[in-house]
Amino acid sequence: MPRRLRLFFSILTGALLLIPSLALYRELSKRSDIWWTPPPMALSLSESQDRVEIYVRGKPLGALLEAEQLSVTDAGRASTVRAQDIGLRFNNWDRVRATRLPVLLLYAATCGAVAVLLLIIATGRLAYRGETQPLAA
Repeated sequence: MPRRLRLFFSILTGALLLIPSLALYRELSKRSDIWWTPPPMALSLSESQDRVEIYVRGKPLGALLEAEQLSVTDAGRASTVRAQDIGLRFNNWDRVRATRLPVLLLYAATCGAVAVLLLIIATGRLAYRGETQPLAA
């Protein structure tokens, strides 16, 4: 392959390598501590029973709330805790990470394929056949 064509295709392939590389970097550099349920959307104890069980001194929290055995002292005044007073926030990082995995694998595979193509082009390993003369009749 002529040097000018090899340089052109190497630069073009290098520019194309930046696209999935930057996308992969952007995905991997996102903060992992922002996936908590927002406070206004905190779930009640009954809505979260399929994801979490809370025990206080070995007893389920729901049973303690029904028996009115929990109290909170606020400014010297004690009041019993009700089920409506409890809100749970979840860290959804595991679910977000699972949904991001196919995209990250696609970006990584694209980066690898383009890097191999860049290496092949830059080292001149592609076969180049110049223009052939037409056969004389």
